[in-house]
Amino acid sequence: MKVIAIAAVTAGGKTTVVHELKRRLPRAAALHFDDYSFDGEVEDYYQWVLDGANYNVWDLTPLEKDIQSIRNNGLYEYLLLDYPFAYQHSLIKDDIDCAIFIDTPLDIAMARRVLRDDRDATAEKICNDMEMYLQYSRAAYVQMLKDILPSSDYVIDGTKSLDAIVDEIISIITED
Repeated sequence: MKVIAIAAVTAGGKTTVVHELKRRLPRAAALHFDDYSFDGEVEDYYQWVLDGANYNVWDLTPLEKDIQSIRNNGLYEYLLLDYPFAYQHSLIKDDIDCAIFIDTPLDIAMARRVLRDDRDATAEKICNDMEMYLQYSRAAYVQMLKDILPSSDYVIDGTKSLDAIVDEIISIITED
């Protein structure tokens, strides 16, 4: 079984791509980072970046156990991880066979996040979110571009259509 990690910045397309890959690949399972609550989970990403951006502060033991459980059951050809860290977390890195980064420009990711999370928000809330992004959150987005993108095995253009991204990933993982 191949474990394929799909990484991107927040709202960069990870979940959408993993859902479509799972739909199109026979014998594929998926795990989603956002479905877990981890000990050590970062609350203040700005401070996390200032402190050195240590990805190992998250205790990913529950995710790692689920990866091993799926690997051991022998039912799947692929395990798709909707997982932002690629090879940067020491507990998970050896489980990953291929890390793919969806390189979505930050303006597109921000627009997607606003549309996803703030569709019914007031203009004031959206403006406050944008101020927080510019002052604090953007640092974590940029940190991912510094750490995760270059450590991934493949980088996919996040401006492409969903079908084009998924076709490219399928081509990559079926030829390896």
